[in-house]
Amino acid sequence: MNSNQNNTIIEIKNLKKSYGNNHVLNGFNMQLEEGENLVIMGKSGSGKSVMIKCLIGLEKPDSGTISVMDKDISTLEHEELDELRTEIGFLFQGSALYDSMTVRENLEFPLRRHTKKFGVIKDTTPLVLEALNNVGLAQTINLMPEELSGGMKRRIALARTLILQPKIILYDEPTTGLDPITAKEILLLMKNIQIKYNTSSIIITHDVDCARAISNRMILLVDGVNYSEGTFDDLNASKDPKIQAFFK
Repeated sequence: MNSNQNNTIIEIKNLKKSYGNNHVLNGFNMQLEEGENLVIMGKSGSGKSVMIKCLIGLEKPDSGTISVMDKDISTLEHEELDELRTEIGFLFQGSALYDSMTVRENLEFPLRRHTKKFGVIKDTTPLVLEALNNVGLAQTINLMPEELSGGMKRRIALARTLILQPKIILYDEPTTGLDPITAKEILLLMKNIQIKYNTSSIIITHDVDCARAISNRMILLVDGVNYSEGTFDDLNASKDPKIQAFFK
């Protein structure tokens, strides 16, 4: 994996977010470097999803700053934020394919929605096939989601994420619900995509095997703050019981 990390592509400083008396984020800090796979692990309710929603502008933090590709999220107008989001791909845990659309139509959807990035494309076939070839599923182009296995749906969702050629990819539990062989296939695809496109990725996962295989660096989120960070081997070797709880 790419170790030549030099440019910070996302920086979060002292992020705080509460819902009434529920203090979810309590001063979270994070940096994502160019070409890096950063794994974030935390128990349910630890603030992982809220942090991601703040990162892409779906939630407004109570305080703190978020910079994405040198742009302060809080200062962007709606159109500017929408444009920035085309540089951020999101692989949802449940794949989130549109059941009423073919694989081709699922992949064409973001191209037709974000015409500002590519213009109006008369023939989408080359881009659709390139994205499908990246995940080894060009033969599924005319199938419906109901005709795909769970692992195939995850790979098609990844192809849809790639079709806008994002600089950043956010993975939400990419291996959850998959059998071990399919999970390894997804992890290999993620590695290949990182190498081919030099993507910078944040991977939210509870899967220790996923973290071991994919991470350049990890952050453990406890009580709304980054309790500890380092390489998988560094954290796995820690004697701190709060850290060890993640690896059991």
